[in-house]
Amino acid sequence: MGILEVMESVGFLTPIRLRRRLIRTAFLLLACSGGVMAQLPPLDQAETETPADLNSLHFYLITVDVGNNVWDNFGHTALRLYDENTNTDLVFNWGVFDVSGGAADFSYNFFKGVMNYRLATRLPSREFDVFRAQGRTVWQDRLNLTNPQKEKLYRRLMWNLQAENLTYEYHYFFDNCTTRVRDYLDEALGGAISAQYSGVTEKTFRHHVRAHYASASLIGFSLDVLLNSNIDRQVSEWEDMFLPLSLRHRLQAMSSDVGGAEEVLPLLSDHQQIMEFPPPTVQQSAYQIASVGLLVPLLVLLLMLKRIPMSYVATHARISIRAAGLSFRLLGLVGVVTALFSGIFGFLMLSSWFVSDHIDTHHNFNLLLFWPTDLLGVVIALRWLVFCRPWPMSHDSAPFIHNYLLAHVGALLAYSAAAFFELTDQAIVDLAVNVVPGLLLFTLLIWLVGFEPARSKNIFS
Repeated sequence: MGILEVMESVGFLTPIRLRRRLIRTAFLLLACSGGVMAQLPPLDQAETETPADLNSLHFYLITVDVGNNVWDNFGHTALRLYDENTNTDLVFNWGVFDVSGGAADFSYNFFKGVMNYRLATRLPSREFDVFRAQGRTVWQDRLNLTNPQKEKLYRRLMWNLQAENLTYEYHYFFDNCTTRVRDYLDEALGGAISAQYSGVTEKTFRHHVRAHYASASLIGFSLDVLLNSNIDRQVSEWEDMFLPLSLRHRLQAMSSDVGGAEEVLPLLSDHQQIMEFPPPTVQQSAYQIASVGLLVPLLVLLLMLKRIPMSYVATHARISIRAAGLSFRLLGLVGVVTALFSGIFGFLMLSSWFVSDHIDTHHNFNLLLFWPTDLLGVVIALRWLVFCRPWPMSHDSAPFIHNYLLAHVGALLAYSAAAFFELTDQAIVDLAVNVVPGLLLFTLLIWLVGFEPARSKNIFS
């Protein structure tokens, strides 16, 4: 047991842990109250005509499992409306987005936080054909609603179909295809869902991100790096229903008002599995790949180190590498990959802080680990790869290079200390354990053999 744990066990809280607990509690209270108290725009009873025979109106919950595409990894939820009298049968889908401007334009808008999704309706056969082509399991459950509840849900759907209400600002956790269904059903049920699920889960948003991107480990790893401490608080039961399978599971545990006091009916019934496919294959952890991919070649390079005899003192280097042709190519290859990943991650985190509305990427503690300026290291690494010799330093560049590498080492050590002593609210232990050792070893290695000292201006000095 560490010192911090001992202090807590006897009733003491360090200022850092106290601050973290207060912040986490405040976030949780805001999230729970915001989720439960959020109000939908009022409905004008005169705007929409409801079917005369509400007994002929039926609603179904459509739940779709995760898929292989990046945007499918959380699953999907829709509502199906069937009117026996008019033979109307439509699926309401809030997961439609526009990519007509091209993938680059969509990706840039997504990065900025401009994500306009909209409601679309299609015949069930066409909707199911899409999921069948994607190889995704689909469930359908009948919603047992009273006629007043049906009327309220029907009016909300008709309101949503109006041109001015079709588009909404998508948010992956708080406003997506599943939360739209959750909110509309909660409104129709008079707040029964939010009243029943007002507690807190043991999981965080980061846990859900990692779990749902286990089949796309590189994407999951990247999101883990790019998302800040906002996603490391516990998720409320209400918020947890941003996940389609979670919403279905919780609705299955609720009872319906249809039977009244005489008969208790479930809210969901007539369960059907429209189609079934195997879930996406879980890939090897990107953390393991990053750890092994960094450490193995670096350990090989350490074995190739040699000490230069003093007769070669003119080079001003005491340590070099054997088999320079092979060793520097390996060093250059590791350097290119490391500089690209570090520089791109750093650039995305820093630039999003200024241009993106995604507050979950701002003030990211991982900026201590990944620097945008590391992109300049690609040029140096390419020289190692092509010329198989150290980068020659001048008297002007040497102080900058030494200070830059020293700052990197200091940042890596500070990051490790923050992870070990829990000095940040952000979950960084996995990065500290799997990535930091390799980056630290790489930084020290290139500092040792990757640069050729500047030649003395005076040969007699």
